[in-house]
Amino acid sequence: MNRRLLVGVLLIGLHVFVGVTLIPDLSLGLLGSALAWGYLTLSAVLMRYGVLVRGGGNALLAWSGLLAMGIFSSLAIFSLVRAFVLALASLLSSESAELAQGSALAVIAAVLVVTLFGVINARRTAAIAERTIALRNLPTALQGFSIVQLTDIHVGPTIKQGYIDAVVKRVNSLSPDLIVITGDLVDGSVAELADDFAPLGQLRARHGVYVVTGNHEYYAGADSWIAEFERLGMKVLLNRHVVLEHDGGRMVLAGIADYSAELFRPSHKSDPVAAFAGAPVDVPRILLAHQPRSAKAALAAGCDLQLSGHTHGGQFWPWMHFVRWQ
Repeated sequence: MNRRLLVGVLLIGLHVFVGVTLIPDLSLGLLGSALAWGYLTLSAVLMRYGVLVRGGGNALLAWSGLLAMGIFSSLAIFSLVRAFVLALASLLSSESAELAQGSALAVIAAVLVVTLFGVINARRTAAIAERTIALRNLPTALQGFSIVQLTDIHVGPTIKQGYIDAVVKRVNSLSPDLIVITGDLVDGSVAELADDFAPLGQLRARHGVYVVTGNHEYYAGADSWIAEFERLGMKVLLNRHVVLEHDGGRMVLAGIADYSAELFRPSHKSDPVAAFAGAPVDVPRILLAHQPRSAKAALAAGCDLQLSGHTHGGQFWPWMHFVRWQ
């Protein structure tokens, strides 16, 4: 069974599970139950559009699909937890109609609260997470060197110019020494997203802005986007490096194409060894790589620090625990 079919069967199965275990205990009556089943059916259909709608796309359809995905994630998890609690209560001979109905209502309340929090959190301007990193061979001149990393911005049907403007203003207010962007900037073509993407051309740092490709750039036409990045003043590191000099100190900044790039463009095969070829070995060596799983190859190539994205920090509970496997 191919992966897409397997995921589809799993999602339908989970929707049926939620309906069978939750709806009867909500005491909604015939009409209410029919509406609840209708929502679950619509959810199963809409979820795929949260992933498939790209570019200028149908913003309403994209929003509906993404919301359906978020709501059902919580609904499925809380329903599974509830089923476990009810099974345990049954074994202890303490299950009751009141517990079944009360826990069903608690699931709905929890889903509403988590969804509201998620929407508010997702739409606020990206927060600043500060990290202090120690590197070997760090010249005194580079003590306190500041890097702003942006990643997985996903400009597209739901991330528009206003949001990008706010991000750019926040980054520029930090007056960083260097700005790096580790892939998945876009979900659509240059023709569809050029205006929404344009504010990123206003990013400013002492040593400039460097970009590497993510898997979503290859879904959207990587060559066209690479040209657009360069046109806006961003420097694309495609399996190559630069040597940065800062107040007499030096560091190597390298970048590789996305881990899966060769599936779309064989000439873009991700190659940390090529990225560091000819680079000094007695200075800090930093690698920009969209996917964390490039780390083993990066270490073998003599990398001191890899900056990555792709995992979105795990997205939201409980998936951040599973994302660690990446």
